[in-house]
Amino acid sequence: MDKRKKEKLAKKGWKVGSVAEFLDLSAEESAYIEMKLALSEKLRGQRQRKKLTQAELAKAIESSQSRVAKMEAGDPTVSIDLLMKSLLALGVSKKELGRTIS
Repeated sequence: MDKRKKEKLAKKGWKVGSVAEFLDLSAEESAYIEMKLALSEKLRGQRQRKKLTQAELAKAIESSQSRVAKMEAGDPTVSIDLLMKSLLALGVSKKELGRTIS
């Protein structure tokens, strides 16, 4: 959020903070969520670059289209393990995975 908007909201009595502050997340919890979201975004981008539908990716990883949709949306029921396996199946290197989560 830009500085001007923050100041405007503060003048109206609103408190501006981070999601981590609002949810009272520890540094570890916050880092975990950020990693999952980065992997989800990478999965969507990689799938689109390869011009695959969610159904086509699901078939390649022996899953369902709805599961791929949840993976790309950062659904909390999706494990980091499944995200990483899917990215590897799309040809993402271990080095690239490291850059994604760092």
